[in-house]
Parts: sequence; C-alpha cells; structure tokens
Amino acid sequence: MNTGIIIFSNTNHTLSVGERLLAEIGKLGGQAALQRVSAVNPDPNSNDPVVLKEAPDLSPYGYIILGSPVHAFSLPQVMATYLKQLPALNGAKVACFVTQQFPKPWMGGNRALGQMTKLVTALGGVATQTAVVNWSSKKREAQIDELVQRFCKAASEDIAR
Repeated sequence: MNTGIIIFSNTNHTLSVGERLLAEIGKLGGQAALQRVSAVNPDPNSNDPVVLKEAPDLSPYGYIILGSPVHAFSLPQVMATYLKQLPALNGAKVACFVTQQFPKPWMGGNRALGQMTKLVTALGGVATQTAVVNWSSKKREAQIDELVQRFCKAASEDIAR
C-alpha cells in the first residue's frame, strides 16, 4: 500500500518535515510519494479566492499524511480549499501535522490542526495521528523526530494489514 505525503509549504519548513517522512518510510521498506499543494497566487495575505495550481489526487494512496503551516493562527486557505475540493475519503486513514513559527501549540497550531482534522472527518476520513511542530522551539528537532517515528509506525502498521 502506498503512502501519500501531501504538503502545502511556503517557506519549505513544512516541506522539510515531509521529506524526512518520505526518507524514513523508504528506509522502512514502504512506498511513498511526496506531492505539493500550491495556489496560482501564493500570497497568504491576498483577499482573492484561492485557485489551486497543484491539487494532488489521493486515490493512489492507502495511507495519507497531510502537512501544512499555520497562517494567522489558522489553517491556510490554500490547504482548506484543497481539502474542501477533495472527493469523499471513504474511511481512509489520514495523519495530519502543522508547522508554526510560535513556540507553543496553543498559539495557533492546535486550532489549525483542529480545522484540518475537522475537514478530513467531514470527508469521511479517519484522522489517526496528529502533531504540531513549533519551529522556534528549542525542542523542534525532537518534535520532528517524534512525529516521524509515530507517523511512520502508523503507516507501516496500516501497510501490514
């Protein structure tokens, strides 16, 4: 079973976590692909409606990992728009993570993660793992390592079934 790592990233912080997940799944013998979500207008402060430039198809994946930064204490409109346009997930298992500049999850990370998992659940997906990476925290590397271990374990367990 393939794992799809679907990332929206402006500064490449979120992308770097996705790349670590991709490498670790490969080391464990799993198959994974990393794809990006992007908008025609990447300006996060734009008031124009979001038009997606890249919107990955999730149908090839048995396990899905979604990653996004936090913008203004919320899930960015680009990721929200992407999730809202997806077809039903029909019980697909989905792991979700966000990266944020602030040092504490309650400073927007928890809210953005809640918004993401709510959208996944509304589509009929099952959010199995969640994580917030606080980019300015001294514990950032430990947070990323723990996320990678947990998400890869969940992916490998799902693949084994």
